[in-house]
Amino acid sequence: MSNTETNQLVQIHSVETAPEGSKALLEKSQKAYGYVPNLHGVLAGAPGLLEAYQTLHQLFIDSSFNNDELTVVWQTINVEHACHYCVPAHTGIAKMMKVDDVITEALRNQTEMPTAKLQVLHETTLTIVRNRGNISTEEVNNFFEAGYTERNLLEIILGLSQKVISNYTNHIAKTPVDKAFEKFEWKK
Repeated sequence: MSNTETNQLVQIHSVETAPEGSKALLEKSQKAYGYVPNLHGVLAGAPGLLEAYQTLHQLFIDSSFNNDELTVVWQTINVEHACHYCVPAHTGIAKMMKVDDVITEALRNQTEMPTAKLQVLHETTLTIVRNRGNISTEEVNNFFEAGYTERNLLEIILGLSQKVISNYTNHIAKTPVDKAFEKFEWKK
């Protein structure tokens, strides 16, 4: 079946079809997830892009944010970018990370966060995304007053960097949602 027949604009690679520079990276994905996520298969078409995505993902996981906060940053960006692939994927990932469904549903439905601190993180992330990094002194001070740090503020940019790669790639490729996440389908 051709990409045109499946409405697929960019090839989803397997370990076997991937360019040489992506094979080991896809094997790493296979080992981590038990399968190659469709996003990783698409990113494999440009080995440096897949490597950058995997590296940024690990760096963001290892950031100073807890699982709830990671989810708030990821899903705020995914929803704002209207990513048909990443919103369902991060809904499933949030469940695996034991993030309260109240947080996930608030993000998916663009409603108020369950805590004032998470709401400030959500609003700050939205401001950074919508204004391309331009944020007022007042907004930064509100972020700090909520209990966040300079490191946290900068790490939002780290999460955004990862999400730009995935969200934009999914828009271009029309990446099909992986079977594991189909039940979390989402539309803006």
